[in-house]
Amino acid sequence: MEETYLTRKGHQKLIEQLEYLKKVKRKELSKAIGEARAHGDISENAEYDAAKEAQAFNEQRVAELETKLASCRILDDENMSQDEVLIGATVRIKDLDNEEELVYTLVSEIEADYSQNKISISSPVGKGLLNHKVNEIIEIKIPAGVLRCKILKISRE
Repeated sequence: MEETYLTRKGHQKLIEQLEYLKKVKRKELSKAIGEARAHGDISENAEYDAAKEAQAFNEQRVAELETKLASCRILDDENMSQDEVLIGATVRIKDLDNEEELVYTLVSEIEADYSQNKISISSPVGKGLLNHKVNEIIEIKIPAGVLRCKILKISRE
């Protein structure tokens, strides 16, 4: 089993998600199955089949989260370098080709959420930023070509 690194916030978010699936979603799905069963013959009952399928998906997700949480390591931000881009760091960069400033937080694949500017350390940009320092100019190979950027600021949330 591969060990996964999580930020404290990411770890807490997974715990909350697991609690929701186990305590709230399970009850909702059990109720839906009971209601569908009450409609009569379950052999041709689409509501029953859909509810059972949703229950199976929920249990699969519960097992997946329990496995991830059991094998993860929580990053200790306090003992990490503050002047180097590492997992958990929020990085402000300047795209040297169009002068646009971008902010990314480097996280594990589990926590990645591009809509929140949380990028995985295994993504092209994430890999390219790792272990660099403020004021460094770097070139990162990305699917669209090469991102030439300067690291303006590194911080921890």
